[in-house]
Amino acid sequence: MSDRRPAAEVPRPELDAAVAALMAGGAVVLPTDTVYGVATATAVPGSTAALFRLKRRPVDVALPVLCADEAQARALAGAIPPGAEPLVARWWPGPLTLVVPRRPGLDLDLGGPDNETIGLRVPDAPVVRAIARRTGPLACTSANRHGRPTPATAAEAAAELGPGVAAVLDAGPCEGLPSTVVAWDGDERRILRQGALTADDLDTGGPGT
Repeated sequence: MSDRRPAAEVPRPELDAAVAALMAGGAVVLPTDTVYGVATATAVPGSTAALFRLKRRPVDVALPVLCADEAQARALAGAIPPGAEPLVARWWPGPLTLVVPRRPGLDLDLGGPDNETIGLRVPDAPVVRAIARRTGPLACTSANRHGRPTPATAAEAAAELGPGVAAVLDAGPCEGLPSTVVAWDGDERRILRQGALTADDLDTGGPGT
């Protein structure tokens, strides 16, 4: 997994500029531990709607949320199923997105077919986690137009998304697989999207990719 992380850190002035852009409601291209993402701050009203427009993403395809740490993620969840707890312990931080019940009363416009669930991830990406500690959780999805391949570099991602991007954080090539998305029906685990983690990784706690 670690060989797919960005090769460079982002200078503090650029990090500060990205935080300012996010808190002003802008969208920022940033490096994660999987692929380049484009994010908005969930704390800013209207920012997620702008992200849907920028991505040309259908509003019925929910946006996942990246968090600074496990505590920040748990604060958004109504409950994490018992079967998911070993995965949290092993793969947060890491390339695992969990779809869990939302905390009652949580009012975040993330799209999707319902307002009862939320996709949460704590990425193994210091840049993202540092930003989320300052802005709060980030609505974040791959930095490409919906349905297109994700560019491997920040410059390509910015060109793909166009002038609607408020800031770009460049940390070198970012060419991993996307996160694996997992949900539960009662005690039954469902893999909604296989990415960096395989079913065997989830079963055995293996190294992933």
